[in-house]
Amino acid sequence: MDNQVIALIHQVELNIFKMFASIARKYQINYIALGGTMLGSIRHQGFIPWDDDMDVGMLRSDYERFLKIAPEALKSEHYFLQTPWTDENYALSYSKLLDRNTFIEEKNNVNNARKGVFLDIFPLDKIPDSSARQRRQILDIRRLDSRIYLKLRYNVIDNPMRKFQNPLSDEQLVTSEDFKKQRDDIMTMYNDKPALMNVKNLASQYGYDKEILTLDQLSDVVELPFEDTVIRVPADYDAILTRIYGDYMQLPPENARTEKHIVRLILNNQEFEL
Repeated sequence: MDNQVIALIHQVELNIFKMFASIARKYQINYIALGGTMLGSIRHQGFIPWDDDMDVGMLRSDYERFLKIAPEALKSEHYFLQTPWTDENYALSYSKLLDRNTFIEEKNNVNNARKGVFLDIFPLDKIPDSSARQRRQILDIRRLDSRIYLKLRYNVIDNPMRKFQNPLSDEQLVTSEDFKKQRDDIMTMYNDKPALMNVKNLASQYGYDKEILTLDQLSDVVELPFEDTVIRVPADYDAILTRIYGDYMQLPPENARTEKHIVRLILNNQEFEL
């Protein structure tokens, strides 16, 4: 059953990605595949078979353009652009494009934000050359992440008493929004420095040095097959994937081939558990 459910998730995610890519193409917004999605495009010409999400990234300037354009482009579609500003209960520092016709529960992630099968959309921001300033920036971001997660009641496991909690007060929501703005300011604090040549997904799950890209790597991209469509990846994907995964063409051991996020899916009024 798990493989069948993953196949259903992949089809929904692929449709979400196609909608995202059509908007990016129409408005000439640049993006690249990130992480496991980049790896999947190279090693599998599509999804990593046991993966259950897709990740794309774009320079902050393109990311902000997409956030402005997408709501109008999506108004007659069954998709929702989830950002820290469109969903007051959403605590993350990046955006998701959700399929409104689905509902999911995620592993070790209990919260009141909107849920659905999703495409992750990450901003890529400039980072300083100084390792001390890098540490300060990422620590400040993580400190604010923790405050926002606490304020918006993000938990690793569900608490049966959660259903009896009062809704967040206006004061709590205003405070969390202020923390989100502070976090954005820290993430973007080096973007106006023309001498800096490196960018990073500051919400990356990988070690700090793993997902650093040069502006040249971002500007030199190729389109490669991904399932029944194409996706944009840096032409220098070999160096990028080697930095993240080492021998990335080697499959992980079978006991590590598990989905990362989704534990329950509702699709077309049917419920599936992984």
